[in-house]
Amino acid sequence: MLEVRELYKTFNPGTINEKRAMNGLSLTLEDGDFVTVIGGNGAGKSTLLNLVAGVFPPDSGTISIDGQDVTRLPEHKRAKYIGRVFQDPMMGTAATMGIEENLALAYRRGKNRGLRYGITHAERKLYREKLAILGLGLEDRMTSKVGLLSGGQRQALTLLMATLQKPKLLLLDEHTAALDPKTAAKVLETTETIVQRDRLTTLMITHNMRDAIAHGNRLIMMDSGRIVADIRGEEKKNLTVQDLLDKFHVESDRMLLSE
Repeated sequence: MLEVRELYKTFNPGTINEKRAMNGLSLTLEDGDFVTVIGGNGAGKSTLLNLVAGVFPPDSGTISIDGQDVTRLPEHKRAKYIGRVFQDPMMGTAATMGIEENLALAYRRGKNRGLRYGITHAERKLYREKLAILGLGLEDRMTSKVGLLSGGQRQALTLLMATLQKPKLLLLDEHTAALDPKTAAKVLETTETIVQRDRLTTLMITHNMRDAIAHGNRLIMMDSGRIVADIRGEEKKNLTVQDLLDKFHVESDRMLLSE
């Protein structure tokens, strides 16, 4: 579902601030893979997601989604393949619009995105059903402005919007990092439910090693723009935080990870 081949990306080349963020990285995700990504600051995690999403182009290498070469497609044209949830709960939703209006925009992704035809009864019923899954009571507040929601409610809504039209690939960029622990756990639980229910191919960045171990069928460790460990199957099921720390120190004594 995702094939990345020999990606290189250097920021500010030829200057004192030159930084090689991708260093020949290759990665393949099969349909339905749920891959968690860990690594220290500057390891290249967010750069990888931004390259896949089309925020900026690679210097070299290729990116394919569901067999389609999207390497040179701009971000807005690549969006039809991708659902994305950002670290900042304020991104991904329109604060001055209602909950149901935000959902309508997400539902009509790839179609005529205007709201001039209004939200149909069938659509409103669908949105209520989807919101009820979140367990936050938002199905009873569908006309409320999104700007009035808490960070956790807004992030849960963003997750729902990103998956309303089943994307080829779901990108989660530390989407619980800005939330309090209880809310983060709820959003992660909802994430797991939606990903498993719809068999979404998912790439999730996290700094939390326990979350990386608990979720997904593969765990990737990055350092200096490369994948230094790819753990799956029984090995991942039996992983402990200490195992990760040991592997981390073996691979690089410069990487910093938080429990």
